[in-house]
Amino acid sequence: MKSHEIMKEVLNQVGVKSIASDMNLSTSLLYKWCQPQDGPDASGADNPLDRIHKVYQLTEDPRLVAWLCEQTGGYFTPNPPKADEDKKPLLIITQNILREFSGMLEAVSQSIENDGHIDETEAQAIRKEWEELKSLTESFVNACEQGVYDKSN
Repeated sequence: MKSHEIMKEVLNQVGVKSIASDMNLSTSLLYKWCQPQDGPDASGADNPLDRIHKVYQLTEDPRLVAWLCEQTGGYFTPNPPKADEDKKPLLIITQNILREFSGMLEAVSQSIENDGHIDETEAQAIRKEWEELKSLTESFVNACEQGVYDKSN
């Protein structure tokens, strides 16, 4: 889906006039955000999604995306490079996922073992293990979707 299509769907859910008023922007600008920028009849304008994407492309710094995810109650987990999957056998990948899952469970166990509670430092260690597990697992699922492990092709 293109950024202008997402903007159109999202803005229409709440109402362009309401959002324009709350953000102190013109409705015409918001409508421009909802139009394509390329093609023969293109009349759209760079919308916030396009601009964030461009800043990311220029800086290659994932903190921008991570911050945005954090502000919306989520976490950014980048996919590892796809080329890595082609070089590792399926059994090794699944063993790595299990090892990461075990590492996360170990972090939880160690955190509650000493005093039955999880403090902020321990929570950060658990978060680190969880992010590594999510990243590895997402990479695996993505590789499966791309047919990397389908030897019938």
